[in-house]
Amino acid sequence: MQRYFGDRSTAVSVVDLVEHFRGEMNKVTVYRILSRMEAEGIIHSFSGSDGLKWYAACKQCTNHSHYDHHPHFQCKVCGMIECLEISLPIPKLKNRKVDTEIILLIGECETCAS
Repeated sequence: MQRYFGDRSTAVSVVDLVEHFRGEMNKVTVYRILSRMEAEGIIHSFSGSDGLKWYAACKQCTNHSHYDHHPHFQCKVCGMIECLEISLPIPKLKNRKVDTEIILLIGECETCAS
């Protein structure tokens, strides 16, 4: 499964992953492998506008911490989701500790917009 993410530049939903690996492993095994890969810093997950969990390859993460703090873009026409190579500063909040942030931009991708 690790090779599957290494070949992708876009995110993939858990539903699509279960379907893709259906002949090789059951749903529980897919979830277990995804959980392990995320803990090892190989992939990161986030929720899409559809409420599904999506996964994408990490760039420089480790099993000690994820550095993939970036926004994602989801096309409302074709459903494609991609990691955006930009950083948006997350403000420090008084008396609060932020563990994670989820920034999802929704619109039309280059292909669907033209």
